[in-house]
Amino acid sequence: MKSFFRYLVAVALVPAAFSCATTEREAANTNKDPRTTYVPPAPGARSRLNSQTVLNTVRATHTFSNPKTRDNFTLQLRGARILTGQVHLIVTSPGGDTLRHEVLPARALLDGQAEARPTTTRDQEIAILRGMNTFFAASHFSQPAVPTQETQPAEVDAAVWQALRADPSAVAFDFPGPDGSERRLAYVRKMRKAVVLSQ
Repeated sequence: MKSFFRYLVAVALVPAAFSCATTEREAANTNKDPRTTYVPPAPGARSRLNSQTVLNTVRATHTFSNPKTRDNFTLQLRGARILTGQVHLIVTSPGGDTLRHEVLPARALLDGQAEARPTTTRDQEIAILRGMNTFFAASHFSQPAVPTQETQPAEVDAAVWQALRADPSAVAFDFPGPDGSERRLAYVRKMRKAVVLSQ
């Protein structure tokens, strides 16, 4: 009976011995003293926000360049702060081709909202983020891109206007411009390019 008890004790101690050996081996391979305390990096070594930092991204898909497929619409806020950042509107085809890339100040999203424009910095930042969330609302897309009763704007090329008028399946997307005025983006299939109809 004693020999059986000794056998059980020996079997129980073998994993513990291997565990200690493994820990010692791992500790021997490290160059860092495990007793040292964590020291945060110096302020100059920390990563800082800059003009290319992505603060927020909103994505949507919608029919635009081809009635049989849906293009990718991306709205990306970049910058060190929300209020001073820039909003990038990027429209790409399902194959990854960039159809349009517009850049506007984040504050342009405030101009399109507001009966009561927010006054505090925090409220303005919240309003911009909310504006991003509703940027691709279904009500911002229209078809046809050019209503029959609409007159040709002076800044739009006549060939572009005629091509859009001849294509009732063309889709337009309305979004705020840099100064808060509404801009209209449409894709001219005949010319294979996206154009802005109102500046």
